[in-house]
Amino acid sequence: MKTGEHMSNFAVNAYYNTLNAPAYSVAEASRLVNMKSWTVRRYLQGYQYDYSHWGPVQRRAQPPVVKDGSETRETYASFLDLVDLVIVKEFLKRGFKLPTLRKALDEARDYLGTPHLGRNVFFTSGDQIALQLPKDGPMIALLTKGQVAMPEIIVPLSDKLEFEDVTDYGFASRWYPKGMDGLIVIDPEISFGRPTLIGRGVATSNIYDLFLGENEEIEPVANWFNIPTPHIQLAVQFEQGLWA
Repeated sequence: MKTGEHMSNFAVNAYYNTLNAPAYSVAEASRLVNMKSWTVRRYLQGYQYDYSHWGPVQRRAQPPVVKDGSETRETYASFLDLVDLVIVKEFLKRGFKLPTLRKALDEARDYLGTPHLGRNVFFTSGDQIALQLPKDGPMIALLTKGQVAMPEIIVPLSDKLEFEDVTDYGFASRWYPKGMDGLIVIDPEISFGRPTLIGRGVATSNIYDLFLGENEEIEPVANWFNIPTPHIQLAVQFEQGLWA
């Protein structure tokens, strides 16, 4: 789906459904995002735990961090779920604590009116999470009761996401796990959302399977797919990293 082109409401809805379709098992999402499976499951589904403080044991529930707007969470994640996990991971890596992050992301959802976070709107200044409101709206510092953020001190959260502009929401449409120059892309419209070589449409998992079948020889695989050897090597290294 090319961005910027005129689309009917039906086409926009179909495109959003592609981005939001369940496509990745918890194990697959875990490998792609590089999170432990139990962490991914908790972030997607929430969890319950027993609590007692000098009294009867109580069962408490912790809601999902990543939300899709439905009452129940399937055992499969969508592409937008993957992107939301990447965003959450980036915030945690930058030092934000999960309880604070939950509150900030819930506030962001209220502002945006959408459950998913994978939009070109998040920025950070290290100790501040900022949200760019749609349609050239102001940049709001979350958890500050609506204070306007200072644009000169904030930077985009991720440089690995490409965003579409065919819907009002501007959701992430492609994820480059190794960066824009890394030759690997995850696009829900190509190879069922599996990682592929940019411009080739060949899933890295297919390249890796043939690599194993050829006794881990690169040249036969490059010849079979008619793809330069360095690109085949990158695909193999990417897949090996997923299973490390």
